[in-house]
Amino acid sequence: MISRLLYYLVIKPLSILPFWFLYGLSDVLYFVLYRCLNYRKLVVRTNLENSFPHKTTQEIGQIEKAFYSHFCDLIVESIRLFSISEKELKSRNILLNPELLDSLYSQNKSIILLGGHFNNWESGAAILSSLVKHHIIGIYAPLSNLFFNRKILKSRERFGMEMLSKKSVKEGFENHKHNLTATIFATDQSPTHSKYVHWTSFLNQSTAVLKGAERFAKDYDYPLVFVYIKKVKRGYYEIECQLLDDQPCKTKEGYLTETHTRWLENQIVETPQFWLWTHKRWKRKMKEGETFY
Repeated sequence: MISRLLYYLVIKPLSILPFWFLYGLSDVLYFVLYRCLNYRKLVVRTNLENSFPHKTTQEIGQIEKAFYSHFCDLIVESIRLFSISEKELKSRNILLNPELLDSLYSQNKSIILLGGHFNNWESGAAILSSLVKHHIIGIYAPLSNLFFNRKILKSRERFGMEMLSKKSVKEGFENHKHNLTATIFATDQSPTHSKYVHWTSFLNQSTAVLKGAERFAKDYDYPLVFVYIKKVKRGYYEIECQLLDDQPCKTKEGYLTETHTRWLENQIVETPQFWLWTHKRWKRKMKEGETFY
């Protein structure tokens, strides 16, 4: 009942409001979350200090403030996704080089798209089906709140993307093996119990990286494409794709995972304020018998 009231009385009405109003709300939200409530500030500060040990306290503080400002923009932009039109969303997310994916499509190749929780990954993924020829599939972790799980899935699928539960990824690949698909993998998830991990150094910390993208790329011989999202200005993004490898079966074990981890790391180092620092990325620690790449 509370979930329905929150959605129909707050979230849905807010989603139809213009961006200029929502960004005003974002500024207020920044003051509340960062200045008043200290929302996850300890997590963010710890992540930043461990990731950039050579930066000064002042530099860390500047990144932290810029991150929270961007984070609040993400919140209101995610709310707007519930009602935004396809035309407006396309105008705010420009794919710079569609010819790369068009070429792979013309070669009759399904692909795997890689990226992190960087800039507005939600809006980029939501509109991608309108920008490319492949059938877009997004992998998600189901929410325990069934009402919001349905509403969020409906929002994400409004423009053609198919959402696939992380529990059904293998089944999804099998069901679509005769179709031309582009399956999105978030490469910076924190693996809790999975045995299929790749240990490496990421942002100056020992990090377990899920090997799912590499495993499925090799199993189905799908080219890997890394997706960069750049924030041009408030609410406007540029998407650029780069071919990571078009012959994954010929690579040695761990190479693909190591490569896409380095690409994401370089992106974060360049503009750290646009990564999702509020999540506990480094919960998992190395166990006896596990080794670095």
